Amino acid sequence: MIKKGNLYYPSEEFKKNAWINNKAIYKKAERNPVKFWEDLAKELVWFKKWNKGFVHKPPYFQWFVNGKINITQNALDRNLEKRKDKPALIWEPEPIKEKARVFTYNELFKEVNKFANALKKLGVKKGDRVGIYLPMIPEVIIAMLACARIGAVHVVVFSAFSSRALNIRLQDTKAKILITADGYYRKGKVIDLKKNADQGIKKTEVKKVVVVKRANNPVKMKMGRDLWWQELVEKESDKCEPVPMDSEDLLFILYTSGSTGKPKGCVHTCGGYTVQAYATAKWIFDLKDDDVFWSTADVGWITGHTYSCYGPLLSGATFVIFEGLPVWPEPDRWADVIEKYGVTTFYTAPTAVRMFEKYGVKFLKGHKFDTLQIIASVGEPIDEAAWKWYFREIGKTKRPLLDTWWQTETGGILITSLPGIGPFKPCFTGLPFPGLKFEILGEKGKKLGPNKEGNLVLLPPFNPGLLRAVYKNPKKYLKTYWTDYGKRIYFTSDRAYRDKNGLIRVVGRADDVMKVAGHRLTTGEMESAIALDKDIIECAVVGIDDEIKGQAPIAFVVSKVKKSQDQIIKQVVFQLRKEIGPIATPKQVYSVKDLPKTRSGKIMRRILRKLFTGEELGDLSTLANSGSVAEIKKIVEK
Repeated sequence: MIKKGNLYYPSEEFKKNAWINNKAIYKKAERNPVKFWEDLAKELVWFKKWNKGFVHKPPYFQWFVNGKINITQNALDRNLEKRKDKPALIWEPEPIKEKARVFTYNELFKEVNKFANALKKLGVKKGDRVGIYLPMIPEVIIAMLACARIGAVHVVVFSAFSSRALNIRLQDTKAKILITADGYYRKGKVIDLKKNADQGIKKTEVKKVVVVKRANNPVKMKMGRDLWWQELVEKESDKCEPVPMDSEDLLFILYTSGSTGKPKGCVHTCGGYTVQAYATAKWIFDLKDDDVFWSTADVGWITGHTYSCYGPLLSGATFVIFEGLPVWPEPDRWADVIEKYGVTTFYTAPTAVRMFEKYGVKFLKGHKFDTLQIIASVGEPIDEAAWKWYFREIGKTKRPLLDTWWQTETGGILITSLPGIGPFKPCFTGLPFPGLKFEILGEKGKKLGPNKEGNLVLLPPFNPGLLRAVYKNPKKYLKTYWTDYGKRIYFTSDRAYRDKNGLIRVVGRADDVMKVAGHRLTTGEMESAIALDKDIIECAVVGIDDEIKGQAPIAFVVSKVKKSQDQIIKQVVFQLRKEIGPIATPKQVYSVKDLPKTRSGKIMRRILRKLFTGEELGDLSTLANSGSVAEIKKIVEK
């Protein structure tokens, strides 16, 4: 990496070998973004070419109109000629003594076909919704691909979600089939997933439950309803032709989760999503034939869909999935996995980076990370302290560190600097992907200049993988995304600003903005300031109502070292005054052991805020660490 001021650029050697290494691509794409995406689409296999690239009837739009495609033909069949015997999927189980499973492209192709045929025999047809409630085992990838192959719509539900969360999604989609497992490993213990599944299908239209034998724990199997995966596929043919899908046919529904209200079912379609998953995986992660890609995201999230399944396969790469917790049974398990398989690209969340940092560099001794070429971050804005640690200790200051911004709704990464071009800057996500036009707007729709914080919006023609609807809820779709600035502008609900180089920094959700004595402050900005203190590993800031100031910030911090409450308050106040000013002085600072997070690592600030408003906390079962809420509540009340 080459440093120029506070910016980093790829080395000449890296740049020379990168897929995209000339910044002229941005101007080319800007001149005609529809043609830019059409040219990328031509690199894929279509049953029938589209007759129009983009059609817009605000707030609705279509891409590759009347084109016919199947994502699995591009992810599997297309790779058989040159990559038949190349590893496609490597599965690392949590138990260290258990043998990994490796699937070549040909082996994965055959397993997908077998299960696709089994689904057809169970009566699954094009357009039917299929629930998938599986842990990170190979069958979850096979199940998704099998559904897509026959035109069924997969609805993946994160395996750590409660039976209630599963039930809501099955009821909404009216799925008649659920695919689950007997259990899976988490920190050395077997989690009984089948028990949750049995609860989750109550009062739904599920008629058949397919169960993968993973942990060999005793489970109840209901005669006539429950079927073992292994027995179903045993005698099935390994040939199954992919169903031609219209570009705008449903590919999958994925639900967003929050602390309140019914989750939104984001609808993604076949053509646009396939093109975007292919292009972003290939260009952003610079995936080539000899690359081994590891995204630590569970397939229950959009990152898992696009970059733990579809994107790497569409690019012909080898990718790793991991069943367990990356710091169990030892804090350097994740580092062992990288070196065991020669991972070249490592994609994880800021929460994981801070967790690695918490254990200290002593656990990294002996790990050289020689195979790594790119490191990347996803899930929420990465603070400067975590960015620098990641870049220094894992990237060895030699590899591009990509911060990536996107959403469940966008289907793929939309903002990040390309690794062969740069520049990279701590805390800044980077540049919009070529062909995309973002603006920073004020409250009344006025475009804001450099270093002016406002609302992040996306302008037509958008990106091909952007959601087309909220499943069975057009009012929610319109109100959530197409109301604040009209039906032609997609509002991301995030706050951001650009620097003089055009790099975008996303500072947090629009609802995470507070007005303190007339001054606008974002929680992300304050959290980044606090995290610069080397003794603080993690923090969250929320705004609460204040009689005098209108709103006042409250800070929750997790400290690396044991200190008194007074010492921690002094540290936090000092950091905020130094980095932002006296206006950012918090009303209260709480020292806590952990912060409530989703399984993807997002801190649930809304829950923390509710501790002060008296509102119902909502369903906490979707949290990775629901017990943290009760502990924090005790501290607040005390």
